[in-house]
Amino acid sequence: MLPEEIRKPLQDRIEEVAHPRELIVDVVFALQDHYGYLSDEGLEEAAGLLGMSPMEVEELATFYTFIYREPVGRYVIHVCDSLICWMEGQESISDHLSRKLGIQPGETTPDGLFTLLPVCCIGYCDRAPAMLINRKVYGELTPEKIDQVLAQLRSGSDSTGTT
Repeated sequence: MLPEEIRKPLQDRIEEVAHPRELIVDVVFALQDHYGYLSDEGLEEAAGLLGMSPMEVEELATFYTFIYREPVGRYVIHVCDSLICWMEGQESISDHLSRKLGIQPGETTPDGLFTLLPVCCIGYCDRAPAMLINRKVYGELTPEKIDQVLAQLRSGSDSTGTT
């Protein structure tokens, strides 16, 4: 059950708009942030809040890359595998991340800290190769830079900022 401190602001926002369905992505992200992913319960709650069927919410959830229908790690690493990032060394970056984390794309580390996912493009071509970690962009990646970011995240120091 969604806590009132999350439900109430969502309901207030929904009541302010002429077409509540416009807020589906915002509502789904709020539920995902609460549950850690869009659980079946969260999907049902989103549908109820917006006056939609669960199937309509599911259709949206399976379309968007940044909506997770299964549990993910505390830090979700999206590695850009666009043409530009590939030309700038994305393959070696992906390989380095897999080796360093001990997982393949689509997997989560046993400690539940990191999930590694490929993404088509993150729009950061001018700083390729790039990745997103929990919607924060990191660019001009090197193995050393990745090691530094991972070490900071592991230590709980998330002060690496957009680079």
